[in-house]
Amino acid sequence: MKSRLFSALDHALERKLPEQRLFLKSEDGTRFIRLRPSLQAGVIFGAAAIACWTFVVTAIFLMDTISSGNAREQAQRERAIYEARLNALSSERDDRAIEASAAHERFYVALEQISEMQSSLLASEDRRNELETGIEVIQTTLRKTMKDRDAARDETDVLTAQLNAGDNPDAPLLARAKSTDGSVAFLTAALEQTAAERDQIERDAQDAIDAAEELRFTLKMNDDRNEQIFTRLEEAVTVSLEPLDKMFRAAGMPTESILREVRRGYSGQGGPLLPATMSTSGGGTITDHSSTRANKLLKELDRINLFRIAADKSPVSMPVRGNFRFTSPFGYRRDPKGAGRRMHAGVDFAGSRGSPIYATADGVVTHAGWQSGYGKLVKIKHAFGIETRYAHNSTIRVKVGQRVSRGDRIGDMGATGRVTGTHLHYEVRLNGTPVNPMTYIKAGRDVF
Repeated sequence: MKSRLFSALDHALERKLPEQRLFLKSEDGTRFIRLRPSLQAGVIFGAAAIACWTFVVTAIFLMDTISSGNAREQAQRERAIYEARLNALSSERDDRAIEASAAHERFYVALEQISEMQSSLLASEDRRNELETGIEVIQTTLRKTMKDRDAARDETDVLTAQLNAGDNPDAPLLARAKSTDGSVAFLTAALEQTAAERDQIERDAQDAIDAAEELRFTLKMNDDRNEQIFTRLEEAVTVSLEPLDKMFRAAGMPTESILREVRRGYSGQGGPLLPATMSTSGGGTITDHSSTRANKLLKELDRINLFRIAADKSPVSMPVRGNFRFTSPFGYRRDPKGAGRRMHAGVDFAGSRGSPIYATADGVVTHAGWQSGYGKLVKIKHAFGIETRYAHNSTIRVKVGQRVSRGDRIGDMGATGRVTGTHLHYEVRLNGTPVNPMTYIKAGRDVF
């Protein structure tokens, strides 16, 4: 059955592929091999299959090479764009730092002006109270003097009428009136002196009224200046508070609990016990609108100071300086060792071997040694539940339990652990959860 099938196939292919003979000559004789049409067809089809397979494999290889080249070019373009963005952010950071420094200088100058104006306002208030008290005393004395003058005038009129009565039968009354001539003269002189004093008192009262009006005008001008200064200070405080609050919120840190923790750590008070004193000047505590605004402003300034203390305890600085490349961001990425798409819990800074690595905030070293995957690793515990990690070091320069400050050198850049080259793997963890370190670094550049 099989031979019939091959015979029929050979007969069908004989027109296109006639039978061929391959002669092999040797010393013993000549032999030949018959190449049937079916065998020739099989050889031809096998060669064609090999050629097609080679073509397909070559095409796939070329397409993969072209796509890999495009991916590398795209990655290089994205890296160049990212580096340009980093340079722009660095320039913007420097500009914001200059503006913040100028704003702080203006703020302290304005604060000094407020202090001087507050002292001037208190002195003006005391002077006004004294003038008002003096005016009241002068007015009381003037009213009493005028009343005495009117009474003396009435009595003088009565005595004068009695003296001018002529042949009055009341002779004893006339004699008594004449005996009072000296008294009348004395009263007249006293009245003239009282009138002069009254006129002087009126002039002094008018001068006091004019001085009070001038003082009121001065107080109004001071109030207007205080209003402008308070407005500018409130705006400056708002501008200073917003980026600080935004920094901690962007990092996922509750600002109120952070401020409470800082306030508990900086709440010391004390001093010698002095005897109690009482003021007899009659002054009281000023509780006007300006004082209320000033007290509110002082509270906001205290809040800014607490924010700055908290920022000083947070990892807002760069762990590396000098020349380096930002080679890998935080988040999911293609694993450099070919393990697929994986989560990258930190950021990578590539540089030369031995480049200094610095602590990004004050803290205590909790780990300084080898850890699988990280190589030579340094862990530092900071305030507010923050921990920073510095991996792949070539040399570790700190010990467990050592307290370090921001900017202290803790190690040298290397390539220990699971790496493809020399770099620093830098992590920030909040209560054990990895967060993007660039959030803190960018916030530190924007604020400081």
